[in-house]
Amino acid sequence: MQKVGFLKSIHVKIVLIYILLILLAMQIIGLYFAQELEQKLKTNFTDSIKERVNLVEFSVREEMTRKRGEEDPTPEQSLRMALSSLNSDDIIELRVVDNRYRILATSDTENQLIVGQKSTESLVRKSITAANPYDEVKLDRGTGDRVWVLSSPIVSKGEVIGTLYLESNIESVYKQMTEINQILAGGTAMSLAITVILGIFIAQTITRPIADMRRQAQAMAKGNFSRKVRVYGNDEIGQLAISFNHLTNRLQEAQSTTEGERRKLASVLSNMTDGVIATDRKGRIILINDPALRLLRVPRDLVLQRPISSVLGIDTQYAFEDLIHMKESINLDFSTPERPYILRANFSVIQKETGFVNGLITVVHDNTEQEKIDMERREFVANVSHELRTPLTTMRSYLEALADGAWQDTELAPTFLKTTQTETERMIRLVNDLLQLSKMDSRDYDLNKEMVEFNKFFNRIIDRFEMSKSNNVNLQRLLPDAQYFVEIDTDKLTQVIDNIISNALKYSPDGGNVRFGVIVQEGFLKVMISDDGMGIPKENVERIFDRFYRVDRARARSMGGTGLGLAIAREMIEAHGGLIWAESEEGHGTTIFFTLPFELDEAGEWD
Repeated sequence: MQKVGFLKSIHVKIVLIYILLILLAMQIIGLYFAQELEQKLKTNFTDSIKERVNLVEFSVREEMTRKRGEEDPTPEQSLRMALSSLNSDDIIELRVVDNRYRILATSDTENQLIVGQKSTESLVRKSITAANPYDEVKLDRGTGDRVWVLSSPIVSKGEVIGTLYLESNIESVYKQMTEINQILAGGTAMSLAITVILGIFIAQTITRPIADMRRQAQAMAKGNFSRKVRVYGNDEIGQLAISFNHLTNRLQEAQSTTEGERRKLASVLSNMTDGVIATDRKGRIILINDPALRLLRVPRDLVLQRPISSVLGIDTQYAFEDLIHMKESINLDFSTPERPYILRANFSVIQKETGFVNGLITVVHDNTEQEKIDMERREFVANVSHELRTPLTTMRSYLEALADGAWQDTELAPTFLKTTQTETERMIRLVNDLLQLSKMDSRDYDLNKEMVEFNKFFNRIIDRFEMSKSNNVNLQRLLPDAQYFVEIDTDKLTQVIDNIISNALKYSPDGGNVRFGVIVQEGFLKVMISDDGMGIPKENVERIFDRFYRVDRARARSMGGTGLGLAIAREMIEAHGGLIWAESEEGHGTTIFFTLPFELDEAGEWD
């Protein structure tokens, strides 16, 4: 997880916010206090000056309106004496101006030259004209200090007879305010220092459990649920820490449950014989198990995130939207000319309760054997029907002829009856072969095995054919001198060899050879029966052991075969633990091989 920057840390933010709030509060309080204090000091200063001016005003008004005798002092002298009584450090100068703007007296001993001159001050003119006092603050050009100027009219009997012009040193008030602001600033700085210390402490009490929860969340993201958040108190943050620990326990339980289910699902998917494919809502593959990869014969990295219809090879017939609504299974034909290969795919939609489609589950099953069984069953029914229909049709024709009066014909009747008997025997052989195959398919038979010396057993069968053969065919024996003992059911194995030799004799031409051989190969006896017949095409060699299969159907039927002999032979040989197969070249004969497990003769044990 990315490290939190210093300025972005909640610890720093809390301290900064705390400091800013305190600073803002102190600034508001300080500003209000400074303004109010300044206003109060100025008001006290001006009220004090005005009270003293009012006392002087009474004396000045008396001197200006009094009738004077010869012995009395002049108005200038008496006004100067009245002004001298107003002796204060705050007052710079006090002037008496009559209503004609002439300066009558001044308290400044060094500025007596202005007495008798006209005043140019605007406040003097305004106060005399309006009969109201006026004041203002201005700067002293010499010292640069602030000076409070007051012009208060002198009224006698309702008439303005002059004004008192006052200049006072109000700079002292502002100096007091500066000193007070400095004291306030020092107190603010000290308070901020204490606030920073307290803010860090308070922020730590808040951010410490939050930092613990952050570290725990990072550990949980990595799969570590063993850590617990320390609970520092029972406040809201403490309750949050307790809830976080409870959440950790629940997540650990949920992860354990999910992991267990995941392992179960993975085990089920990997051990299924069927392939399972899951897609997202757009039809792209997000999950595929190993059996599905084996069935589709594709690598995993080339399948993931690809459209499922393309992977299954049905993109030309079906879109993903069609597969969502697909109720029936689909056969996927991957057959080649050499080998059939058919898969069956079933589709199931994953959707929410609202009907929103989340994806698709596809189950793929190898249906090759089932299709092959179904095809063989259909062929078997067709073959049985065909094999029975031919003799039945023949028998019906002859029986109808006999019923129509042919039985009275001494020449035709025996022939018809002979043909009917032959076809009946043929159907009996067919039914017997079918019953025998049915028993072998259902394993409803017992092998009465006994230990025999194979060469003697094989020679006896060949001798029987040697004596009963009807055509001019030579039987050549290529048998070893050693004795090999096999445990076999002699009746059933005799039937197998009889059937193979019968076929070899049927298809061998006059003057041809039928060869018999036995060799030892990897713990088995390998038996060979070969003829010089017409041979079998290469593409049909592997099918001669199928039921009812004939290379030349017309010729085989005319020779009385049912097409089940080699199928029975294969079942019998496999029941004895061996294998049977054929090798042939068209026009050069056919060789049938089969193997049997054997034992060597040991000191005449079986004599």
